[in-house]
Amino acid sequence: MTLQDDLVELRRALHREPEIGLDLPRTQEKVLAALDGLPLEIATGERLSSVTAVLRGGRPGPAVLLRADMDALPVQEKTGLPYRSRFDGRMHACGHDLHTAMLVGAARLLSERRADLAGDVVLMFQPGEEGQEGARLMIEEGVLDAAGARPVAAYGMHVFSTTIPRGLFLTKGGPVLAAADTLTVTVRGRGGHGSSPHRALDPIPAACEIVTALQTHVTRGYDVFDPVVVTVGSFHAGTTDNVIPDEATFAATVRTFSAGSRDRVREGLVRLAQGIGEAHGLSVDCSFGIGYPVTVNDDAEAEFAARTVREALGEDRYFPLPTPATGSEDFSYVLEQVPGAFLVVGACPPGRDLATAPANHSAEAEFDDAILSDGAALLSELAIRRLARV
Repeated sequence: MTLQDDLVELRRALHREPEIGLDLPRTQEKVLAALDGLPLEIATGERLSSVTAVLRGGRPGPAVLLRADMDALPVQEKTGLPYRSRFDGRMHACGHDLHTAMLVGAARLLSERRADLAGDVVLMFQPGEEGQEGARLMIEEGVLDAAGARPVAAYGMHVFSTTIPRGLFLTKGGPVLAAADTLTVTVRGRGGHGSSPHRALDPIPAACEIVTALQTHVTRGYDVFDPVVVTVGSFHAGTTDNVIPDEATFAATVRTFSAGSRDRVREGLVRLAQGIGEAHGLSVDCSFGIGYPVTVNDDAEAEFAARTVREALGEDRYFPLPTPATGSEDFSYVLEQVPGAFLVVGACPPGRDLATAPANHSAEAEFDDAILSDGAALLSELAIRRLARV
């Protein structure tokens, strides 16, 4: 079997048995089996089912880190694929199964060239990217020090099931993905009969006013070239049509692309919500949950990654990422401490319309296995060329 065949087999085995969160025993077992026999120093996590593998190069030098996330999502798969999820309510809807297979492929390619490596490679197989801060936990457990010295560079990538042409790699210097925080607001009033609102303190109109005011605050308070996105995704109040409830609660995701805007919007949204509540004679409780930081590429490492794509895979395989994406990533924790680059790659299956293909996180999202060997080759080339450059 070719490397591509092996990686397809591994990816589909991972896809059939998706696991969620920090505890991925079946996934960890498959990764360890796929790495068996390679000249790696392997350690597993204590608080999560991570795998850290260090490949020692044949010549002295620094270390480079390559990362893949391994967890799935609580989604009921609707693809109908022959290798679809065996588990109800769980699916690799974001392509992390491809990332894992690519990094295994990189481990095999790098092992074959171990004698030529001018330094070490740290392979970071990470659970819990989908909201559980697995990267931060792996950092706390020592992944950045696994080779002895801190890596001089770190690289990761993410597949897209839509929008990006298949096999095209994109990146840019500076912010590439947003910070993701959560605003939760509870407006407290006094319940009563729906026919006599003047005898109650109705929290619903005030909560609705806050929701619309949040949008005005964002569009009038922040530079359009340092954008802020606020989306209310949950709103709950009351039980029936003729009862004014005691309270109304909503939750919003807040996306920012700079530390400055992130700090400002946190204070501004809370002040706005409480001010509107006070104007209506209502009390407002706000909480601001801090999520993943902005994912920021080092300018030099992003240019190096772009050059590596063009030289290793072809000039037509790279396109500059025109703007940051509004998704978020906990690889941001790694890039806060190590200069590096995060790339995205198109994995839309052939025959699908890029404009309408189901997106990542969809129950119908599909990814093309044909990119596995190219992803593995690029990860290995990033490590080899970066070590040779020092």
